[in-house]
Amino acid sequence: EEALGFLDQLARTSTDRRQFLRFAGISIFAAALAGCGKDNPAKPIAGVNLGTGDTAVLNYAYALEQLEAAFYTQVVATPYSGIPATELTMMTEIRDHEVIHRNFLKTALGASAIADLSVTFASVNFTSRASVLGTAKVFEDLGVAAYNGAGQLIVNPTYLTLAGKIVSVEARHAAAIRDLLSPKSASFAGDDVVNASTGLDVSLAPSAVLAQADPFVITPINRGDLP
Repeated sequence: EEALGFLDQLARTSTDRRQFLRFAGISIFAAALAGCGKDNPAKPIAGVNLGTGDTAVLNYAYALEQLEAAFYTQVVATPYSGIPATELTMMTEIRDHEVIHRNFLKTALGASAIADLSVTFASVNFTSRASVLGTAKVFEDLGVAAYNGAGQLIVNPTYLTLAGKIVSVEARHAAAIRDLLSPKSASFAGDDVVNASTGLDVSLAPSAVLAQADPFVITPINRGDLP
């Protein structure tokens, strides 16, 4: 939590922007993207274009973090009926993590970051614990599978390391949400997300992830050169 808090502080403080980028190992990357944007302006398309290469992967992760941050922000703003203090604390901590991830990726991408997405949670009943936790389970499982599937697409080892640190947090969220839904059971690492024979978690290609996220995202997304 201290490390994540440090990232959040740097991401939110404009005077520490350069230090934040250095800490993440991406200052050169951000500068290069800014230069490329001047020489090769993106062609206008419907919705948002994730781009190519590592930029596309980071924008893909940024899109998912926008969705999760928006969801948990709403959960905390309008807690479900009868929510225990411990669960509200958990939802708040998860929200804070997702906001940090979102801000971190936006800062890393700089001028190459996609615009803020328009999202919808019309299918979620925020007064219902079952509806909120069921949706949280979908988002957390999807987030873990998304990072697992995108890891092989990352070229820069620094970004791969950062993605690994983020996905491990998402996996902790997923396990916590599953435990709330089925306390003291093995569902925190059920067969639907962990292969019983290999002990490995599920991974999904970006096309599959975006298809599952589509009902919650209004803004059209062009996944660029991602599979």
